[in-house]
Formats: sequence, structure tokens, C-alpha cells
Amino acid sequence: MTLDYDIIVIGGGHAGCEAASAAARLGSRTLLLTMDMTKMAAMSCNPAVGGVAKGQIVREIDALGGEMGRITDRTAVQFRMLNMSKGAAMWSPRAQCDKTRFSEEWRHTLENTPNLYIWQDAATELLFAKADEASSADLEEKGHNTSEASEPHAAESQKTVRPTTGHPEENTLRSDPAAERLSETSRLRIRGVRTRMGVEFSCRAVVLTAGTFLDGMMHCGAAHAEGGRAGDAASHGITGCLVRIGFETGRMKTGTPARLDARTIHFEEFEPQYGDEKPSKFSFSPETEPVKDQMPCYLVYTTPEVHAILRSGFDRSPLFNGTIHGIGPRYCPSIEDKLRTFADKDQHQLFLEPEGRSTNEYYLNGFSSSLPWEVQWEALHKIRGFEDLHIYRPGYAIEYDYFPPIQLEHSLETKLVSGLFFAGQVNGTTGYEEAAAQGLMAGINAHRKLKGEEPIVLKRDEAYIGVLIDDLVTKGVDEPYRMFTSRAEYRILLRQDNADMRLTPLGYKIGLISEKRYAHFEQKKSNVESLVAFARETSVKAAEISDYLKSVGSEPLTQGRKLHDILMRNNVTFESLEKVLPKLHRFIESRRIDAEAIEEAEIQIKYKGYIEREKFIAEKLRRLENIRIPGDFDFFSMNSLTIEARQKLSRIRPKTIGQASRIPGVSPADVNVLLIKFGR
Repeated sequence: MTLDYDIIVIGGGHAGCEAASAAARLGSRTLLLTMDMTKMAAMSCNPAVGGVAKGQIVREIDALGGEMGRITDRTAVQFRMLNMSKGAAMWSPRAQCDKTRFSEEWRHTLENTPNLYIWQDAATELLFAKADEASSADLEEKGHNTSEASEPHAAESQKTVRPTTGHPEENTLRSDPAAERLSETSRLRIRGVRTRMGVEFSCRAVVLTAGTFLDGMMHCGAAHAEGGRAGDAASHGITGCLVRIGFETGRMKTGTPARLDARTIHFEEFEPQYGDEKPSKFSFSPETEPVKDQMPCYLVYTTPEVHAILRSGFDRSPLFNGTIHGIGPRYCPSIEDKLRTFADKDQHQLFLEPEGRSTNEYYLNGFSSSLPWEVQWEALHKIRGFEDLHIYRPGYAIEYDYFPPIQLEHSLETKLVSGLFFAGQVNGTTGYEEAAAQGLMAGINAHRKLKGEEPIVLKRDEAYIGVLIDDLVTKGVDEPYRMFTSRAEYRILLRQDNADMRLTPLGYKIGLISEKRYAHFEQKKSNVESLVAFARETSVKAAEISDYLKSVGSEPLTQGRKLHDILMRNNVTFESLEKVLPKLHRFIESRRIDAEAIEEAEIQIKYKGYIEREKFIAEKLRRLENIRIPGDFDFFSMNSLTIEARQKLSRIRPKTIGQASRIPGVSPADVNVLLIKFGR
């Protein structure tokens, strides 16, 4: 066993698993430090992957060579493509998973990944050295002892920094003024990690993915307990040592609903919600298959009587009585939040979701709560179908530390400490998918930093992952961040169907996509191009297709047209055309073009005008991304900028004018001033 690693990943959640897997597969000797090896990538909240915009992120993770999509396919119990009634840019895959198998599959994957080692323990301290000092490996080669390498306030680093108890807004951010002065004089580098057991590991990079565990505090009515989630201890020490060297930190809050016993649920009272008749899958790899024997979910509704019972506990709600100071997610509110925000609604829709094939545990999506357990219990029993309900555990809220992400570079490396990367909920995001995407990019870039290579930074017109990271680093967060299609200005380019076309060549180039997988991609790409070309070149006579067009509610042809033009019509698809055009069927059969390639070709044809327009706009705006701003530029010296712009630019320190233009508070007039200075 060795105590020296290239990269140490702290936390075995969705971000940590992707980070560790990527770094190790790229060739870095990697240690994954987790508090419980039986809960790798645990689904602490809903047992599902994907959804609106989130599903696009998972397909991008897979296209780059990440693992989430593949593991989802292998553990899915239901699959649905959401928003199929809308345009292709809105189609979003979502899968219910067997949460126990999901975690087991991740553990099996990690335990069998070369270069990856696991240590079960809690990290309590990060170890630093001056950035200009030689690394521990270099010093060891020269015969020097590095166990006492200097870091600020080493003796105090086990202390925990607690939030203040004043107004919630005052608790949002905190930092150590003395440490801020220290950070101004010298940059630090990471040199290792110390654990609760007293083990000291040395390394050259750390990826911190602690999720909701940093000083985590769980709330259920008046009861509260330390913890990262039900049944797991909180992590102490990391926040304190980072605050002491100049990091800002704050508190956020999330929650989860009660878990229900299926044996006590009257399912016949609910409307079932089935998976797709012809389910697809997340991974582009041919090694996974669509889910079989799908399990249904169910629609459940609250009533005014249920609402009255819940409101009776509002005075004991830690969310409303000032106990909880952390900022909660706007787009995943608790049931008590819904009742207060939408006081005029008589009912709220809930979703009853299975947690696996071999368990009776069900998840009640939409009923997250931190009300006293007896209030939750009484209210649930008033829902039709839950009259005899037994609950395994009540819902609860959890507060935890996060670090405002404007303290990061786009590589997810921190600006204060060389070699220290943050990913996941520690950056103020919410959701498995957002966390996994950050973990993948942090793992890739930690490895590349050690190799002296440029970081991989995805642009906003290249991936939802690029939108996610740019939003975090440039705009920061004032509430838990989740991805939506509306956040992406180029969403027609960033569809779930073309994630491999956009990102697999990059995944192959950096070393995460195998030769076999890339050959499969190249074959698909060739099939798509040949099918589009066939449609563009093939003429169809009016008589060949008149009856078909009438059957789909489309005007018959008056003269022959190219197949490409016919496909531009609504309700006309390759699948249905193949049945009436023998030459199309023969072409598809002769080249063995599968359904995935056919769908991609069809979307490229139908949305050609929209796609080309967005590409034109993206290229036009990319000019701003190529105009760089010197890293040490003094924005306060530019009196022509507004005071707010000078303050925001000095704090965030954008690398390009494009990034500067997206900072809240920087006006178009300020951007023009910067263009005059740096771009014209």
C-alpha cells in the first residue's frame, strides 16, 4: 500500500465517482476517499437519473467517456423520453433506477478500474504548501522530510467553522479576513489530505466532492442531528481549513420526502404512469441495452384536508421558524413551501416511484418536508390510497456548507490553491447529473494539470456541461443551481440525440473513449451522413406517396419532390416512409442503419434551418470569447466602467470579454468599454 497519489478525490457521491474514474482511466494514480464504500454514488433523494436538461447532461457525460449513462442503463427499471410533443431540443431522457443496484454497479466499476484505489475514512484536513516550493515527491527524491510542510494555521485545522446565528442573509457568506490578506501575498498548492483516523496521504491534486456532508445538519420538526444524510455522519474540518486560507463559504439547504412501505399502499387508487413502449437508453455504447420489464410509477394528489394538517405544523417547521438559515432550491420546493407559495391551490400532484425491483420501499416525489414527523404521518394518511400507510422514515431537511463557485476557474480548479478542484454540491448545485458532470470535468482537468496539459473547457455552444460550469464560475449562485433547457441559449445545438456527435471525438482525443467505442461512433456518423445524402439526392414521385401523405394529414404532392423536402413536413418520418418507399427500405437495410442513426438523420433534416441559424449566431458571438483580458488587469483604473462593473469584474476576474459580458451587473455599455480597451 502507498500513501502517495497523483490525485485524491474526497467523497464517493456522483461527482466523486466520475472524477475518480476519469482521473484513473486517464493514467493518474488516484485515491477515492469515502466514508462508506457501500454507498458509492448513493441516490440520497429520488431514485432517478435524467429529466428536462438533466438527461442531456447525462448523455454528454456518456459521450465524453463518463460512466453515469452506462450504469443507469444497467440498473434502470423504467425509461421515458420526456417532452416528445415538443421540438427535438426539448426531448429529455429520464430513467427510474434500482438505487441499490445503481450503487453496487458503481462500486464494482470503481473497484475494477486500474490506477484507482479506495480508502474508507473521513477527510478532516487539507494540507498545503507554498506554490513555489517543490512538491513532496521532488523533496522525497532529494531526501528531504515533507511531513511537516507548512500550511497556514495547521494546528487549528481540525476546528469547525459554524455559521452565525443572525439574519439568514448574513449567513450566506463568511470568510476569514486574516486569511484574505494571506491569499493576496502568496498562492498555495495542495500537498495532501489528513483523515479522521490520523492517516496522512500526499498528492499533487485534490478534487473535493463532499456533497451535503460538510458540517451537515438534518432537521425534522424540532429534532435535529448532525449528518450528511440519514444514517451517515457529517464531515468536519474541511470548511474550517479552507476559510482560514481565504475561501468564502455559505450554507445551503435541501430536503427529501418520507419513504413508504409498498405493502401498505392501495395502488389501485392511483393512476399508473408507464414507461415508453419502445424504451431508449442513455449510453451511446453498444454494450448496454434498453430496460426490459419496466415498473410503473403512479400519480398521487393531495387534498385540502391534507393541506390543513400540514399547515397546522407550520409553527414547528424549521423552515419557517428561523431554525434553518441555508438557502433552499427554488425548483424543488418542500411541500410546505408549495402550500405557502401557492396558497390558493386545492391539490398538488405527487409521483409515487419504486426504489428498486427487490424492495418494498417507494419514494413520494413532490412531498419533501422538514415538518415534525407526526404531522407528515397524519397528513399522508389522509391521501386516498394511503389510509393504511406505514412509513419507513419521515422526510427531513439538511443544511450544509458550500463554496461560492466564482472562486473557481473554468477548469474547476480553485483560484486560491493550485491543484485543488471543487465539484458537485460544494459548488452550490443540486442534482446527481449536475454533480456528475462537474466531477467528470474536474477529474479530467486534475489529470491534465499534472501532465502540464491545457484544461478542457467546454463552450456554451458545445455542451450543457459548458453552460453549467460557465454559469457557476461567471454568475455564481444565490440558491441551489439546477439545469434547465432555458439556461442554454443554443439548445437546438445541444440536443440529447447529438451529444456523441458533439463530444465523442473529444472524449477519444483525451483518452476516455476506447478504440472499439470510437469505431462504433464513426460507423454511426457515417450512417447518418449517408442517409441525409440519400434523402437529399433521392426523388419521390407524387404517385408513390400520395396515399401516405393523406394518411398523416399532409397535402399530397402535385409533382415529384426530393425525399429531403418531404421529410421537412410535420408528421412525416423515416420510420413511416420506409414502409411505403421500397428504395428507402433497401438503403437502410443494406447499410444496417439502426434506429438511433435514423433519428439523428431525421432531426438534422427537419431542423436544418434552425441549426444553421444558431451556429451562425454562436460563431458571431464567439469572437468575444477570443478576446482575452490580462489576468492582472486593474479594472478600478477604468473610470469609464460603472462602479458596479468594476467591483464585479475585479471580484470574478473574467478571462475573456465574452465571460465578462455574462456577469450580472456588467452592462452592454461596459462591454463596449472593454472592447475598445482590449478588442479594437
